[in-house]
Amino acid sequence: MSTNNNTNNDNMLGLFKINPIVSPDARWYIIHTYSGHELKVANSLVQRVELKGLTNKVFTLYVPQQQKIVVNEGKKRSVDEKLFPGYMMVQMLMDDDSWYVVRSTPGVTGFVGMGSTPTPMSRKEVEELMKFTQNSTPKFEAKFSVGDSVKINEGPFKDFLSRVDEVNEAQGKVT
Repeated sequence: MSTNNNTNNDNMLGLFKINPIVSPDARWYIIHTYSGHELKVANSLVQRVELKGLTNKVFTLYVPQQQKIVVNEGKKRSVDEKLFPGYMMVQMLMDDDSWYVVRSTPGVTGFVGMGSTPTPMSRKEVEELMKFTQNSTPKFEAKFSVGDSVKINEGPFKDFLSRVDEVNEAQGKVT
């Protein structure tokens, strides 16, 4: 029924399904967490919701992430980049019990909203964000800009100094 670790349901990074049967009245809310602790908070919140028996009120947690390919020192590696560090989303029925279990989870600093009232996201916003993060092609992160001075460190021009003329982020290459 639930998962206590980061599962890639529907090929989505950062999606934690607590209860697959979601109430039609459930809404998505944004919660603020300590930056860099989003996945830790999500795992903790899943456990707390199950322990308190609130799986009928808190259904899904989502930490929006996207795969990115970083080229560093000539080596490519894939990393999961959080799109909104310090924030995550929760799909829930808002009442005193569900609000309290989320708000009192270690690492959660509060809900996003006007004053002390959490503001739900529109269905369209949630759909667009999930569609954007489902993009299966990893993005390249360019460490260079046109005009940067570089030192060639392999090949026939090793140890030559040069300048970046073109950055092709789609292929992760510089000329």
